[in-house]
Amino acid sequence: MLHDVVDLSRFQFAFTAMYHFIFVPLTLGMTFLLAIMESIYVITGKQVYKDMTKFWGKLFAINFALGVATGLTFEFQFGTNWAYYSHYVGDIFGVPLAIEALMAFFLESTMIGMFFFGWDRLSKRQHLGVTWLVALGSNLSALLILVANGWMQNPVGAHFDYETMRMEMISFSEVIFNPVAQVKFVHTVASGYVCGSMFVLGVSAFYMLKGRDLAFARRSFTIAASFGLMAIIAVMILGDESGYELGDVQKTKLAAIEAEWHTEPAPAAFTAFGFPNQDKMETEYAIKIPYLMGIIATRSLDTQVTGIRDLKKQHEVRIRNGMVAYGLLTKLRSGDKNAADIAAFNEVKGDLGYGLLLKPYTKNVVDATPQQIQQAVNDSIPRVWPLFFSFRIMVGAGFLMFMIVAAAFIQSCRHKIPTNKWILKAALYGIPLPWIAIEAGWFVAEYGRQPWAIGEILPVNMAASHLAPSQLWFSLSLIIVLYSLFFIAEAYLMTKFARLGPSSLKTGRYHFEQQDNDKDALTHQVDA
Repeated sequence: MLHDVVDLSRFQFAFTAMYHFIFVPLTLGMTFLLAIMESIYVITGKQVYKDMTKFWGKLFAINFALGVATGLTFEFQFGTNWAYYSHYVGDIFGVPLAIEALMAFFLESTMIGMFFFGWDRLSKRQHLGVTWLVALGSNLSALLILVANGWMQNPVGAHFDYETMRMEMISFSEVIFNPVAQVKFVHTVASGYVCGSMFVLGVSAFYMLKGRDLAFARRSFTIAASFGLMAIIAVMILGDESGYELGDVQKTKLAAIEAEWHTEPAPAAFTAFGFPNQDKMETEYAIKIPYLMGIIATRSLDTQVTGIRDLKKQHEVRIRNGMVAYGLLTKLRSGDKNAADIAAFNEVKGDLGYGLLLKPYTKNVVDATPQQIQQAVNDSIPRVWPLFFSFRIMVGAGFLMFMIVAAAFIQSCRHKIPTNKWILKAALYGIPLPWIAIEAGWFVAEYGRQPWAIGEILPVNMAASHLAPSQLWFSLSLIIVLYSLFFIAEAYLMTKFARLGPSSLKTGRYHFEQQDNDKDALTHQVDA
């Protein structure tokens, strides 16, 4: 049972973060799909594409509203639950978040209002420009948030100032162009495009299985399949790039994801499946693919991938250096600031964070015992099995989505969508797959960073606020109740309007008729 302040704070933050990200990817994906649909409407002048933009825009609006509500609660926790974190790195971490709120979010929110209320007030081209600005704003917002998150993973462009006891920015450009943040951004937004595509694909498949709104559904299905195929190929390519970045700057996370216990001769094999045993430091019943791990992580056949055993040895050295850094920091803080001590501290301050891993075991870091040092070494490696299986769930869900989207695209090109019900059913039942993959991916990204709040700088156990467990239980209970109501509202509204379908755009009895290029005459009558 959760009872520790740090554990409770972590659980509350994880719950709100993963819940919030139910809405974010669909928002990212839907904005571009809306822009594409309206672009086709402006180019062709066909009413059906305007109806598509309006209908999918209605579902987008429901999702966007819930995303905003859950995101506000999420960000407030940096001040309530993680006060020392905010004090220690707020000057850096807060900059991209402030820019996101003042520029990207305001742009997106303003344009969304014009999107819904500007149909009769703006020209076709003006309204199309608004729609593209909604897409731009949502993606710019994602970029800035992921710059902040990427800095947590790979804290570049900053240094520790012993006088202020805070991290301070020395290069804004390094923070913005952090390679981890950039790869994370393109991988995340591409996964959002897949999510939006799978949603539109699945709902359109539902209409075709029911034999209703066929002209509308077929066009939506084709656009979603085309956009989704490009997006999922991008996700796969960028996922490979993420693996390479992990091999460069987050070796511990990579080793834990792959259960790489030992440093193998290059190139390392990839463990496709198995059962990691952290106590024995081995993977039981492992199924391995030769060479693949080395190629993914190093882009070569002659560079080793460091295993967990060797990483722990490296961490022990850094923990001992961190003890020295902590001792020198204490001396400098006491007022003894001679040049020799300052120079000595600057040489080892990069390992200060490792010294702070000893804090849960001793108040006096410099006098830590060998047993306490070994405990800190063990803490420097996250639990392997949750990462190992979460990563494979993500990859497995991604592979299934690729098969569905590719099949849908091929059949769309062959004009044989209605005759292949198994593809329609696969698209419908595959709607949850992007959320499964995305949530598993975020779990890998954040849990794999443990024990760090800021990679190799600030341990999680030092980042939390000084709160009572009862306070956290109270706020957590309120969040769970409130978010449960949000989820019920989201599910009800999305299901309601999806079932009503595009005919709900009209009042009274709506006669939807469209002649397709393949000479199918489709007529459907619905009470709205």
